[in-house]
Amino acid sequence: MPIRIATWNINSVRLRIGLVEKLVREHAPDVLCLQETKCPDDKFPLSDVRKLGYEHVAMHGQKGYHGVATFSRLPFVTTARERWADKDDARHLATTFAAGPLEGVTLHNFYVPAGGDEPDPIINPKFAHKLQFLKELTDWSARIADTGGRILVGDLNIAPHPDDVWSHKQLLKIVSHTPVETEGMDAMRLAGRWVDAVRAHVPYPEKLYSWWSYRAADWNAADKGRRLDHIWASADVAARTTSVETLRDARGWERPSDHVPVIVTIA
Repeated sequence: MPIRIATWNINSVRLRIGLVEKLVREHAPDVLCLQETKCPDDKFPLSDVRKLGYEHVAMHGQKGYHGVATFSRLPFVTTARERWADKDDARHLATTFAAGPLEGVTLHNFYVPAGGDEPDPIINPKFAHKLQFLKELTDWSARIADTGGRILVGDLNIAPHPDDVWSHKQLLKIVSHTPVETEGMDAMRLAGRWVDAVRAHVPYPEKLYSWWSYRAADWNAADKGRRLDHIWASADVAARTTSVETLRDARGWERPSDHVPVIVTIA
């Protein structure tokens, strides 16, 4: 049977646990990776998630900020909660599948720093932190480049290509699409020999977004989106992917996250 992996910046799991349930009922992912859960592990609505059929759980949370969680119908072992860019923020969780069709494959669930509003690392410590995080991701990707069986998902907070944003020209000086970020992400992808699984199935120049700001009075009509949520894989796993879905309609659900789920199917 094919395996479906979903990634979603939920923007507070306790606030939106009902939307998690809706996603699972309607799209039935076998593995669900959440980012920006915004709660410590002991406050996570774990019983609600288990009722959805996920027996295997890994969480890395903190109070009020950040946080990642991975839920699976396939057994896995937790392998890492690494520290990045000199901070103990809950931004990474690695799990290796212990059995089933993805046995031996390691899944990395990331929430990369947003970087604040000003794209200048000298005057904006948040942007400096983001660039350091990206540099460490590039070095890390190079170290694991020769290992197969890898998947990287999450909110990477960078829209890497002109067709991943509503206006390349207008966003060149906006954090998430500045040249230093997009070039850094490209270096990271090349260093790890990562395949962008989403764009492998939805190739450029088609426009594709996974995030729309809360600031727009009508997000759908304005359609000023960015593709910030990604699914990458090592070449061996990428070759087994059969489809991807970006669930645009989820942005219109009641009390939505500003991000939407992205789902990949693996044979």
